[in-house]
Amino acid sequence: MKRVRKAVIPAAGFGTRFLSATKAQPKEMLPIVDTPAIQYIVEEAVESGIEEILIITGRNKRAIEDHFDTSVELEQLLQQQGKKKQLEMVRRLADIRVHFIRQKAPRGLGDAIYCAKAFVANEPFAVLLGDDVVYNPEYPCLKQLIDAYDTYGSTILGAQMVSDDMVSSYGIVAGTPITESVYKVDGLVEKPKKELAPSNLAVLGRYILTPDVFEQLERIPLGAGNELQLTDALAQLESPIHALAYEGRRYDVGNRFGYLQAMLEYGLRNETVSEALKEYLKSLNLDEFQ
Repeated sequence: MKRVRKAVIPAAGFGTRFLSATKAQPKEMLPIVDTPAIQYIVEEAVESGIEEILIITGRNKRAIEDHFDTSVELEQLLQQQGKKKQLEMVRRLADIRVHFIRQKAPRGLGDAIYCAKAFVANEPFAVLLGDDVVYNPEYPCLKQLIDAYDTYGSTILGAQMVSDDMVSSYGIVAGTPITESVYKVDGLVEKPKKELAPSNLAVLGRYILTPDVFEQLERIPLGAGNELQLTDALAQLESPIHALAYEGRRYDVGNRFGYLQAMLEYGLRNETVSEALKEYLKSLNLDEFQ
């Protein structure tokens, strides 16, 4: 069984929910404290043992490429100013093996993943969605999925339990528990009404996919929203699928409230600003904001 050593990060969306901030910059480059959201995701992949990363971009996403490129002038400036910590960070980013390809039109997640066919070749690969940042410094989310793949040798869907009110926002797993955290997937229901949901286990932002998914992406018609849907391709796979209820604090940074949660909680973890932020929060009179 081949090991998982490549990862794909789809990052071609327009980010319309964050206009006007995303009119001229990628939503993936919006900072959480002092670090772009996509950097957290790339670092999770690297910490999980991934060797090569492909980021699927679109128009007006050049800033992502520049962020992971070498910056000779910046390195020289930091060296002259004696800023060793910042210099090490900039060089570390440039050392990560990141490749880029453009999705020519916004035709859905399935189409974005299909753009990675040549990069992936005949290997299992990870997918990390750019809207989902998962905090687990002890056991990175993607490493949990890779370990599950090493056990079961099948497609692994990253998932977490959500409330009844949230099932209509996600793809929901119909499955049979194998262990406390692993389920054999019998079916997927996309954004069901809560009374029709087969469970509360939602697919959230992380996947280990086997290369046979590309055969299905070639065959299936366009689905919801006239887009190529990954869920439709997964439903056609003949090989087994498992879901892992991963551990970690997940932030949906693709919506305003999730982004604000991430900003606040990462700020509280940041040794530079945490104490000042705690004191500021204590001083707030929330009645003033009604």
